[in-house]
Amino acid sequence: MAMAKITITLDAGIMKKLDRMVGRKVFPNQSKAIQEAVQQKLSRMDKNCLARECAKLDAKFEQALAEEGILIECSEWPEC
Repeated sequence: MAMAKITITLDAGIMKKLDRMVGRKVFPNQSKAIQEAVQQKLSRMDKNCLARECAKLDAKFEQALAEEGILIECSEWPEC
């Protein structure tokens, strides 16, 4: 995976915690710790977005649509 170098500014308290975790070998370095934190946050945001979109679905309509698709597919299958 290609990497990009960036510059960020963090609260001093966050940096102290981050440095302690690196010191305890929880992460190999600050960059890896921040990379994993950003990946986790983006993943949670994606899941939340998916959950919100799924909540908008009409369960009865989706069920009817699925059943209609199954009926059409079944009618196209050859007899055994």
